[in-house]
Amino acid sequence: MLVNTELQTLIQPFINFLQYEKRYSAHTILAYTKDLETFFTYLHKTYGQIAPAEITHSFIRSWLAEGKQILHWDSRTINRKISTLKSYFKYLLTQGDIKQSPMTKVISPKTAKKLPTFLKEAEATQLLQNIDTTTESWKTLNAKLLITLFYATGMRLSELINLQESQVDNSRQQLKVLGKGNKERILPVAREIITMLDEYYQLKRKEFANFDSTVLVTEKGKKLYPKYAYLIVNHYIGQATTLDKKSPHVLRHTFATHLLNNGAELNAVKELLGHSSLAATQVYTHNTIDKLKDVYKKAHPKA
Repeated sequence: MLVNTELQTLIQPFINFLQYEKRYSAHTILAYTKDLETFFTYLHKTYGQIAPAEITHSFIRSWLAEGKQILHWDSRTINRKISTLKSYFKYLLTQGDIKQSPMTKVISPKTAKKLPTFLKEAEATQLLQNIDTTTESWKTLNAKLLITLFYATGMRLSELINLQESQVDNSRQQLKVLGKGNKERILPVAREIITMLDEYYQLKRKEFANFDSTVLVTEKGKKLYPKYAYLIVNHYIGQATTLDKKSPHVLRHTFATHLLNNGAELNAVKELLGHSSLAATQVYTHNTIDKLKDVYKKAHPKA
């Protein structure tokens, strides 16, 4: 096994580049770090000590093959690891540490396009009704705001739990969100949500002598952590639908799907989601079967 100092020498300059120059999120940096640690540990175990300039496409293919056969990596996982290595060797190339990238001969596997999982409009309505009728406690207050904000804005989990009070503009009824790559975007919200936030702030100040500056806090006044938010959303989605997936991302998918099904322009949805290109947003251009049935009945002579 590689010792920590050896690993740091191999990957830390690249990680620093991602963090301080590319300004990637902590979540993305952690994923890159884990991929590279796994890769270099495999090389060391299988082939002994190898300098980056000595790494060939054969070594990389061997690592990916082992991951697929033994660890059961799917195509998405393999593609992410290939993406990590492409970025890493591109960095080494620009630094003059290698003369050519071994990634030129590594081909990414094709992945099947999956339609996003989302709630039907009736299910979303039921979900909001369920959180509105629960007995109020600090946890149910968090559930109400979490689910309302996820569905009303399409924010990512990391964006919502890191949302600061200072990022909420009451007068303009908008939120300033810090997304992937530290890119800012503005999200409009209804007056009703601004009122909900104000009431939440008042309770927070009354309940805690010291509290975190993030919008949402735990029962101890601390910043929400991902598992806390995930479990709340999972619980309430489970009450409104029989979907297998019940994560916060389902509400992001639901937000985008309902906007497009009700006539929103694709470019506008792209901006609201914080996507860098239309390709990522086009997955939401599917229509629900109910919508298709409605179109069929209205348009087809034999319907």
